[in-house]
Amino acid sequence: MSLRRKCLLLDCILAPRTADHLSALDWDLLIRQARASNLAAELAIRLEDAGLLDHAPAAPRKHLDAALQLQRQQQLATHWELQCILAELGDCYRPLIVLKGAAYTMKRLPVARGRLYSDIDVLLPRNRLEQVESQLLIHGWLHAKTSEYDQQYYRKWMHEIPPMMHRRRGSNLDLHHAILPSSARLTVNTQALFDAVVPVPDMDGLATLNDADIFLHSATHLFHEGDFGNGLRDLLDLDALIRDFSQKPDFWLNLLRRAEILGLQRPLFYALRYATEFLVTPVPKEILAKTLHAAPPRLVLHVMDFCYARALLPQHRSCDNATAGLARTLLYLRSHWIRMPVWPLTCHLSRKAWLHLFKPPAPDADDRTAQKMPAR
Repeated sequence: MSLRRKCLLLDCILAPRTADHLSALDWDLLIRQARASNLAAELAIRLEDAGLLDHAPAAPRKHLDAALQLQRQQQLATHWELQCILAELGDCYRPLIVLKGAAYTMKRLPVARGRLYSDIDVLLPRNRLEQVESQLLIHGWLHAKTSEYDQQYYRKWMHEIPPMMHRRRGSNLDLHHAILPSSARLTVNTQALFDAVVPVPDMDGLATLNDADIFLHSATHLFHEGDFGNGLRDLLDLDALIRDFSQKPDFWLNLLRRAEILGLQRPLFYALRYATEFLVTPVPKEILAKTLHAAPPRLVLHVMDFCYARALLPQHRSCDNATAGLARTLLYLRSHWIRMPVWPLTCHLSRKAWLHLFKPPAPDADDRTAQKMPAR
């Protein structure tokens, strides 16, 4: 089986020496694919590690240097922002558990070197959510989605409250009480996540998930997602996490054990299947064999292979074919199907379709300027 399709960006990430033989048009396409995938900084890091960044032509080099500068600034900003959030919460709730990109940064994982992200995600128990939310509102945080429908939708059906933004710093924050909605078809043992968190050594009051749970959460997020703008980036996260964590002798057995405890065997199966197929991720054959019991029925798996072979590539016309749009649409519908009951799902998708067809006119330039939040 081979699911991987032709993609210049993927070729250059897996084999940076490919960039040595690119024409000016190839470089233009490479940068466009990298920007479409939110992987410009990752590409720059791969080229830098291979000693090839200085070989890049002047125009593409400017894009790569800018992405690296943005990524390094983002790492500093994440440390500062988390310090601000901890100060704002005081003794309201500790420890604050950071997820995904912010967790990679705070743990100084190799995956964080070229990783760009737009918000900070944190996890806390549902019974502390209202208290923490109130404390944040007092200290200048606002809800980014203010309509009554959005508020009700997030609070009833999602595993997080509506996204928040700080009115002065312009930072974005997502407060999660689980990693999947309670209505999802996959039941997650959320308490087991809280029971196994690991403190961040150099920042009192901050914690992350343990190594196996970090990987399982990343896999669960990707394979329950309906928007694949960052799909390849998230798959590269899984690859980098495996290459880092598997250096510890007990990682693989602990990963299988935690997947069983948390109820995340199916996301683990998909993660290992597509990481090995797309990125040649080094996963022992015996580990792959032990995840086969979590595979879906054969026909469903063929459909999933068809969809992910297209959706995990950059969303750029150079990587699309006639069936790419169909694949993304199917995965978008699947992402809602596996997390909501049929009737609420039908109502929600109908409403989104209606709003998409009848969007209100965009505000004029003066209105947009007035609505813009102050930059950090």
